[in-house]
Amino acid sequence: MGSPGEVDLFFSRRIGIGDNGNIVPIVGGARLSGKLNRTNVGLLSMWTEDVQDNGIEENNFTVARVNHEFKGRTALGAVFINKEGLQSDNFNRTLALDGKLGLGRKARMSGFFSKTFDQNDTLNAHSFKFQTDYNWNNWELRAGYTEVGQGFNPEVGFLLRSAFRKPEGLVLYHLRPKNPDSKILEYRPHISYRGYWNFDGFLETSFLHIDNHFEWKSGNELHTGINFTREGVVDAFDISRGQNVIIQPGGYNHVESQIIFFTNRSKPLSVNLRSVIGGSFGGTRYQESITGSLRIGDKFNSDLSLQYNNFQLPVGNFTANIVSSRLSYAFKPNIYLQGLIQHNTSDKLWAANIRFGWLQQANTGLFVVWNYNVLDNGPLNNSFIIKYTRMFDLVR
Repeated sequence: MGSPGEVDLFFSRRIGIGDNGNIVPIVGGARLSGKLNRTNVGLLSMWTEDVQDNGIEENNFTVARVNHEFKGRTALGAVFINKEGLQSDNFNRTLALDGKLGLGRKARMSGFFSKTFDQNDTLNAHSFKFQTDYNWNNWELRAGYTEVGQGFNPEVGFLLRSAFRKPEGLVLYHLRPKNPDSKILEYRPHISYRGYWNFDGFLETSFLHIDNHFEWKSGNELHTGINFTREGVVDAFDISRGQNVIIQPGGYNHVESQIIFFTNRSKPLSVNLRSVIGGSFGGTRYQESITGSLRIGDKFNSDLSLQYNNFQLPVGNFTANIVSSRLSYAFKPNIYLQGLIQHNTSDKLWAANIRFGWLQQANTGLFVVWNYNVLDNGPLNNSFIIKYTRMFDLVR
């Protein structure tokens, strides 16, 4: 429900974590989900303890979701999300409707509308998105519009940014050479745009992307693109997270080049290279990354990634690098061990996540998770979790 990664009306990780990232103990709860004919239903209710040192009271989180699927790629749904303080009159509620309308086999319209409610009776507490997709004869066309009001506040959700109006669009064409001897499988020339305006009519972000993808029959791909960007800054901020590189208010228009190359991921060894070079806040940004992947049979997978970010700006220079490694080993198709280790030089943070899973059905079963985070000044928010879930069919 919503616009994934941008306007998430419900984000489960909000339960058990405070605004500053501090842990909030979970007392317990229950979840019910299933499908009755063409109707999907879901219900979740959780209770959390108070954290007096951070001014967090006991809360109940409740989510109710229903979605009915019609013929012709059409659906209609609704959601109710509620956060209720158990020691006061504090509450935060989100109500939303969403739907999809299939227009034959080529086109589809989709969207949602939502409002939030709290004890302050805030104005303009709405958000919505409408989008149209059209796929026909190798063409992909998309146009959409998203709006988030100044008072929209989903406390159990996630907003990438607040208070904006965003138009967006995409035109893409799939071109496959007719020559059977051609080593190229497909060309994908395309152009896309997205822009974010605030409610004063100020353009905060604009991104125009012109690109062409080359896909070989071997599975290798090359993406070559150029981006025309604008960043509008209303208030000064430290982009370097503590290194005192202060971006001043104003509008910054730039052009950047983008090259991406990756080899066939189905091979035992593959590589992904990405390079972005161009203007940024009156200066220049260099972003380089490389990822190497190793796969041994159907049991072992691993990735090692290095990302280098260098900013050379009129107000100062700084670098921010990220090193991460992912490992996965499957003892059986339903028994696996996964690990993620990451280091961020800007935040001076080491983070590790180790997860053991023993699946039964529909992603239920036994999960054992260890999270370990270390800053320069010591450990931060470490946890060891054992979780077991089992599914019951209440209809049959």
